[in-house]
Amino acid sequence: MNSKTNLINPRPAVIKYALSWIIYLKIWLIAQLPYKIIRLIGKGLGRVIQLLLVSRKKIVATNLKICFPKLDSTAIKQLSRRHFTELGLMIVQTIKAFFGSTTSIEQTAIIHGSQHLDACLAQQQGVLLVTGHFTALDMGAKILCKKYPIAGMYRPHKNPVVEYMVTKSRLKYAAKMFKRDELRPIIKHLKAGGILWYAPDQDYRRGRSEFVPFFGKIASTITATHQMARLSKCKVLFFHVQRNHKQPYYTLTISPPLADFPTKDAIADTARVNKGIEAMIANNPAEYLWVHKRFKTTAEGQKNPYES
Repeated sequence: MNSKTNLINPRPAVIKYALSWIIYLKIWLIAQLPYKIIRLIGKGLGRVIQLLLVSRKKIVATNLKICFPKLDSTAIKQLSRRHFTELGLMIVQTIKAFFGSTTSIEQTAIIHGSQHLDACLAQQQGVLLVTGHFTALDMGAKILCKKYPIAGMYRPHKNPVVEYMVTKSRLKYAAKMFKRDELRPIIKHLKAGGILWYAPDQDYRRGRSEFVPFFGKIASTITATHQMARLSKCKVLFFHVQRNHKQPYYTLTISPPLADFPTKDAIADTARVNKGIEAMIANNPAEYLWVHKRFKTTAEGQKNPYES
């Protein structure tokens, strides 16, 4: 289990990672800017990313064609442009969430469905908040963590400066941070009535995964939501964060607990989780993280859609 006492301390590697520390300082300075300026920077950054990262642009187009087959080429291009704008906003607003003051944003955010989470806590019931990789996720998590003691799950970074920076920043508002392979302490946390924020929608190419539909296309999907719910007896609630382009800048939605979950069928449960994430994406498709190769792991005999 990770806590504030066991963060990686990169000080002995200051010289080796000097560039990382310089970037860290610049990032911190950006985070001190007013939110309206941060938004303008993010929109511009999104356009630059779209122009420079041609390979990611192709990945986005491939994903959109797979998930929205009824859209014509013009609609795909328009949605792709909107996505890169959201991607730029994600980068700068995550920086703001990590290193800047977000009090005014937190105070104006709208939270729908908090009564569902309150009811679980009143019964001392563990809660797994399931979401997807949306571009407003970190800011939304910070907003909700200021109201509830929520733990997060993450993948460690190879660069110790980045690891220190990101984990320390999240621990300013998260109750705990678990590495994604720390199953025993995670289950213990949920059994004790804790809340865990979890996004199971990426292709990890390892662990317990099954091929289940995602927007009608078979996708390798980790079954951990089923496993954690089965082992901990926790409730599973969907949690969605949506960015607004005027105040209130963020809307958070918490669903009622999934009924009859988990079942004995891990594949059916995992498909059900994917359906829930699809429904969240439908609210604003541009905000989903389409730059990820969601369909890179294929069943035997199927072609990798990202290979030209």
